[in-house]
Amino acid sequence: MKIQEKIRLMREARQWSQEEMAMKLNMSTNGYAKIERGETKAYIPKLEQIAETLGMDFMELMSFGEKKVYLINDNSDNGCNIIGSSQELAAEIQNLKAAVSHKDEIIEHQKREIAYLQELLTVLKTAQQG
Repeated sequence: MKIQEKIRLMREARQWSQEEMAMKLNMSTNGYAKIERGETKAYIPKLEQIAETLGMDFMELMSFGEKKVYLINDNSDNGCNIIGSSQELAAEIQNLKAAVSHKDEIIEHQKREIAYLQELLTVLKTAQQG
């Protein structure tokens, strides 16, 4: 279930109109309706405000109707929030493991190359002295 569907369901369970919900959130009705339709992304501060308005804990709202929900807050300038399923998270973990494995292979290759260059340097120094 998508977050906007959860929010709508919880609002309807309280028998609040979109107008009432928007008023409680100090938003325009149109702005709130866009959140429910998924036309506007709701970032963590807004989701926390919505959860509080609905009388729920933030994580309770995020996990409502789900077995597991994963939330990643990227504190970069663009303030990205990613909410995904366990399948998406598993795929991302596999991609990261592959990247780490590739990095390890590159490091091992570089170590062998450094050892070879050190041997070559020793041979050249010996030849220059002799």
